[in-house]
Amino acid sequence: MRFFHISDLHIGKRVNGFSMLEDQKLILQQILDLAEKYCPDGVLIAGDLYDKSMPSGEAVETADEFLFQLSKQGIPVWAVSGNHDSPERIAYGARMMDQAGIHMSRVFDGKLQRHTFTDKKGETVDLYLLPFIKPGTARKFFPQETVMTTQEAVSLVLGQERLLKDRPNLLVMHQFLAGASTCDSEEIQVGGADQVDAFLTDSFDYVALGHLHGPQKIGRETVRYCGSPLKYSFSEVSHKKSVTVVDISWENQEKSGKEKQKWKIEVSTLPLRPRRDLRRLKGPLEELLKPEIWQQGNREDYVQVVLTDREPVLDAVGKIRSVYPNVMQIDFELPGQKQEDQEETEVREKTPLELFEEFYEKQAGEKITEKQLRTAQRILNQMKEDKA
Repeated sequence: MRFFHISDLHIGKRVNGFSMLEDQKLILQQILDLAEKYCPDGVLIAGDLYDKSMPSGEAVETADEFLFQLSKQGIPVWAVSGNHDSPERIAYGARMMDQAGIHMSRVFDGKLQRHTFTDKKGETVDLYLLPFIKPGTARKFFPQETVMTTQEAVSLVLGQERLLKDRPNLLVMHQFLAGASTCDSEEIQVGGADQVDAFLTDSFDYVALGHLHGPQKIGRETVRYCGSPLKYSFSEVSHKKSVTVVDISWENQEKSGKEKQKWKIEVSTLPLRPRRDLRRLKGPLEELLKPEIWQQGNREDYVQVVLTDREPVLDAVGKIRSVYPNVMQIDFELPGQKQEDQEETEVREKTPLELFEEFYEKQAGEKITEKQLRTAQRILNQMKEDKA
């Protein structure tokens, strides 16, 4: 049994003022072509189908065409809503779409949504859908519990489910797992209030994650972010975009005179190639405009240019655009600025709790205690929850 795992399509997204819709249509067609070639038994979409809770008409048409083509190939889909999606809009018509094999997550009702799927060989898996939730989303379904963090919300939802052990159990969810690597194009709460520990998913054989744009595993090989199919910020320049392929194979074993069925899960990727890449170029203007430099890549790529000229540059935008028509950003790096940028980056990468700890030590002249840290974390979490 084979599944494609994709997420964070962000259909309708604009990057630095550039519409990505045509690029998205092409990359979605690549996914359809890969599906036709590698014949998955289903596609798992782990959230952020759209970039906005109220997507444009053209974005909806693009998503509709993609789902229709998968259905036309006879490939079922299981999808959850992400933090960029409107749960109600994703759920609209879900019961009718079920009949076409397109299973969209319903509005969260306090429980996982389970779907049982049996392939042509008679092998069976259970797929569980958990749309993006926040503490406030879950709190009303657990009135007897204190739900202050996403960790507590997800723990309550997953903890009430009793999985059948005679088949693989797959979970599709859109959350931020602790320890994962992030980038600038993602919405992550400072202070860690939105983090979820990976051990909560230990009972599932495969966890199809969405929310983070960089493909990566969290702990074990079968807890994975597939990443976004396109680069949506220059912090993703080094990413290798792909479709994650999940293969489940069964084998029968004799044990104590009884036949016991087991399964094995293998994960691989299929590369995706965009119409235009996102690239970062750095150097003096005269150097970047030389043919031997711009001929090394596609001139039509989306580029960020960092100019290092020591003297003022006249009409930098016009000169750069004459060679790189899809330049998205032009920055200037002045002498001595590198160290300042490094210090600013170090501050941005620290959590509010870490910054508070440093501030306390400078003011009090002593290290903060564990009890004080816990109190500060509770206050930060409450502030985030009140804001949400």
